[in-house]
Amino acid sequence: MHALRRLWHDTAGGLPATFWYLWAGLLINRAGAFAMLFLSLYLTDVRGASLGLAGTVVGAYGAGGAAGVLLGGVLADRWGRRATLLAAHLTTAGLMVALAFSKPLLLIAVLSALVGVVHSMPSPAFVAAIVDVVPAERRSRAFNLQFWAFNLGMAVASLLAGVLAEASFTALFLVDAGATLTAAAVIGWKVPETLRLAAPPADSPTPTAIRPRRPGLHTALTDRTFLVFVGLTFALAVLTMQTSTIMPLAMRADGLGPSAYGLVVALGGALIVIGQLFVPRLIDRHRKDVVLAASTALLALGFGVLAVADELAVYLIAAVVWTIGSMLAAPPNAQINADLAPPPLRARYQAVFYLTFPAAAFVAPTLGGVSLQHLGEGHWLLVGGLGLAAAVGHLLAGPPRERHVAALRQEQTPATDRVSA
Repeated sequence: MHALRRLWHDTAGGLPATFWYLWAGLLINRAGAFAMLFLSLYLTDVRGASLGLAGTVVGAYGAGGAAGVLLGGVLADRWGRRATLLAAHLTTAGLMVALAFSKPLLLIAVLSALVGVVHSMPSPAFVAAIVDVVPAERRSRAFNLQFWAFNLGMAVASLLAGVLAEASFTALFLVDAGATLTAAAVIGWKVPETLRLAAPPADSPTPTAIRPRRPGLHTALTDRTFLVFVGLTFALAVLTMQTSTIMPLAMRADGLGPSAYGLVVALGGALIVIGQLFVPRLIDRHRKDVVLAASTALLALGFGVLAVADELAVYLIAAVVWTIGSMLAAPPNAQINADLAPPPLRARYQAVFYLTFPAAAFVAPTLGGVSLQHLGEGHWLLVGGLGLAAAVGHLLAGPPRERHVAALRQEQTPATDRVSA
């Protein structure tokens, strides 16, 4: 019994109630966000679109997602986290209902692009709200639970989507809309506005390297320390995108079919759902840059092994290695991002950070396909080399980044507190 209490404390103890309502909203949101997983099949099987047109519409959804991340970050810092979350969820529900009954392909394309925008808007607001309400010393736990909820929700979504798509695509969109409304109800009922736009103390120093006179989205885009971290995260995202873009092609070349690929992906998902809750106990006593270097090195090793993979067993072993790397990377990645963001710009910094994922989703298949075609199995050595370079980059960037974070915290501490300390 004592061991269970200790595990609960290490994994989820000390987190405020508002965090748990945000967590529940995120879980419901992800578990219900399944309609767009089958958008290409819906377009070709039900609406008679060609493969090329279906790809264009799905691409429009992705482009909308990139725009939505930035829009969500700006609105969450201006309107507030709660207002942005509610606006995004309610708009998503309405668009899903419209998609369920829309027939013209042009209208479906426009609606899909708009869904891409509003689907991505909540991400910066969710994380910014978590940072607002969770004390700094407990954020690693909070972000670990956020990552776990996201992956658990996606696993549930994948299962539900397959069942509903077999029954009715209209039901697929309508149930998605209902789940989105449920998430909005939880947020609207239990999550207060967490944005606090307090002015900085009059006697606080204002070095331009940390807080420009007119802070905005450009502040994040010109923060060199932050951009180095974003670049390293982009490298990690390119590695993780290999599983959904290039790895299926490599497995097919090795004579392995879709069922084998599904097994590899399912193994990774199961490991995250089962093991993610134990991650805080493993990493809390270590420096964040060291954890990120180790996790990125594991990703590099896992994908590098594919250079000699020609059997399912090797792919499964490699999947275990790179999944552990992803699990270890999630909490410190989110925590560093939170540490680097000045409080008035938290959501904007989150928005720029989240842009790495749609960018990687474009770069990984575009360049990866060419690399696999011309280098063959050497592609995986190139991917492994990228991961090792990023691991070294984390070790080099860690100390100056921590000094930058310390300067930010010093600036945000009122002079009276510094004197009393």
